[in-house]
Amino acid sequence: MAAPGNLKRPTSRKSPGLADKADRHDLYEASVQDVVEETTFVASTFEHLRGRAPVGLREDFCGTASAACQWVRGDEQRFAIGVDFDAEVLDWGREHRLSRLAAAQRQRVKLINDDVLKVDTGPVDIVTAFNFSYWTFKTREQLRSYFAAARSALVEDGLMFLDIFGGSDAYVMGKEKTRHKHFTYVWDQHSFDPITADFVCHIHFRFPDGTRQKNAFTYEWRLWTIPEIRELLTEAGFTRVRVFWETEDDDGEGTGEYLEAAAGLNDPAWIAFIVAER
Repeated sequence: MAAPGNLKRPTSRKSPGLADKADRHDLYEASVQDVVEETTFVASTFEHLRGRAPVGLREDFCGTASAACQWVRGDEQRFAIGVDFDAEVLDWGREHRLSRLAAAQRQRVKLINDDVLKVDTGPVDIVTAFNFSYWTFKTREQLRSYFAAARSALVEDGLMFLDIFGGSDAYVMGKEKTRHKHFTYVWDQHSFDPITADFVCHIHFRFPDGTRQKNAFTYEWRLWTIPEIRELLTEAGFTRVRVFWETEDDDGEGTGEYLEAAAGLNDPAWIAFIVAER
């Protein structure tokens, strides 16, 4: 008989936690994106400025292509092109987002695995680069080249849409937590270099059972400012660059409505849209 110390005990298997079961792309969209509001703003702003309804949209750095899918849902005349360098996330979008569209709608969405600096997609009314994705370009030369490439994809009266954030809080390292129904979203401003403006941020997700997805997404950006972006868009050939600033209610809270503005309030944290006319 074996001594008690030599008995083989069954190995306990830890069951998967909520973090293991959750899909990071679903969590991201639930936390960060509102493609209905996004596409509504883009379409209504284009129609207001150009006097016609837009048809073709190119979503640069499209990720899961949720905005491209929402775009074609909005009108049967619309088509969308999504461009992203990451084949894995495009495959995810095909399986989980395009598959939700009706067959006729899917025919009007094209996803391209390519570099936004080099891709040739044909003319569109609108090019978008949202979720601060264009901040991946860290030099003036790189970003100007991207803006010039995007401009070349636009029809004569086309528009480019960008979002941007800033304020004194953007330069403060720390974590901001937002509770959702089944998880907590954590925005982690990890590091900032004031000499280069290199900016590293992470997204983490935490769950009620104590599990978490650490560094579910990591961004290595340059923290650009509105004057820099406006100058580079102009240098790239855009004829006019407008800024749309969020309005506030009587209590000083953001309303979610963005109007063209010549000056902005010096809030510690703000998000704005930049619209460039070809």
